[in-house]
Amino acid sequence: MIDIKVPAVGESISEVTLLKWLKNDGAYVERDEVIAELESEKATFEVNAEKAGVIKLAPINEGDTIKIGDLLASIDENAAKPASANVETKTPEKQEAKKESKVQFEDKPVTNTATEVKATPVASAIIADKKVDVTTVTPTGPAGKILKEDVLEALAHPGKKAFVGAELFSRNVRIEKMSNLRKTISRRLVESKNTTAMLTTFNEVDMSSIMEVRNKYKDKFKEIHGVGLGFMSFFAKACSIALAEWPSVNAYIDGDQLLYHDYADISIAVSTPRGLTVPVMRNVESLSMADIEKKVVELAGKARDSKLTAEELTGGTFTITNGGVFGSLMSTPIINIPQSAILGMHKIQERPMAFNGQVVIKPMMYLALSYDHRIIDGRESVSFLVRVKELLENPSLLLFGKDPVKTLLEL
Repeated sequence: MIDIKVPAVGESISEVTLLKWLKNDGAYVERDEVIAELESEKATFEVNAEKAGVIKLAPINEGDTIKIGDLLASIDENAAKPASANVETKTPEKQEAKKESKVQFEDKPVTNTATEVKATPVASAIIADKKVDVTTVTPTGPAGKILKEDVLEALAHPGKKAFVGAELFSRNVRIEKMSNLRKTISRRLVESKNTTAMLTTFNEVDMSSIMEVRNKYKDKFKEIHGVGLGFMSFFAKACSIALAEWPSVNAYIDGDQLLYHDYADISIAVSTPRGLTVPVMRNVESLSMADIEKKVVELAGKARDSKLTAEELTGGTFTITNGGVFGSLMSTPIINIPQSAILGMHKIQERPMAFNGQVVIKPMMYLALSYDHRIIDGRESVSFLVRVKELLENPSLLLFGKDPVKTLLEL
């Protein structure tokens, strides 16, 4: 018998939560097959079978808290492999679930047409015939499928939409145990508010130049590099340049000492179904635009699939968060301790702006820099944000950090 124990996932972590068993007790497992999904206070991770054989699960229920080193399961490696374990039958339900998990994070607009929602044939026909807005329909079928009764209920009560799984005029209250990840998020946010002298400064940036560059080169960029050209690479590169010029924004307070970093390890806030995670891009100052975009895609994918390692979640020197993807126009982000500053990106919105004595419409974005006033003075925070604004409004400056013509003329 081979014992599989809860692995160590960090020096300060002593317990984890069992999120899900992925194998049944007594099932045959192959070597390296995932048997369970665990969650620590920092991230979720999987436990794999060390040998092939018949597995015996420990008496642990999903949602239970277990200690590092506790017995998770045992594998009888001498057990014979049953014939039914050779081929996994892909049922329509499994195929559908796989399809859903693949597309649920794609950045595409959602349109309310009957062909793009999960509904029974009869329900789809009624939706199409009556031109029902599916956002007003509360699905009660398995896996969120809309049934005929759901559509008729929406038609019978126009303008009234119950919570998912609840009836109209419901007074139900649901109780759920707080996950380790959510506990950690709560603790760190309160600690950040209570232990830092946090202040936020604002500015706004004209996104015209960046949008022009993207529209002009995005197809060629994707063809050559195999990744889309997003906004994050411009912001990360601009911040790496500004952090080098204003080192206190890139520093930590450690007791009565200041730790300055001669590199930019930029954390990016990623929202997942289980909560906010902040994976780190290492040495952004040394990465190309394509390298940054590839890293963003990699880390965001790992975060949503719960594949991030402890190393990928620690050590950032500065954070960028983008509330604009959810429609936020302005916010005051909270510092990701022990860092000293965080930049908040927001929604791009066309606004009338005064330009050379004329009122013109420009795509504008508000920027917010929250910073620890114990280490960063007002002059440094404002100058940092103004520098980021300058670099974004003049993307050619991102190459050298200086005006190319002035560089040529040695001015």
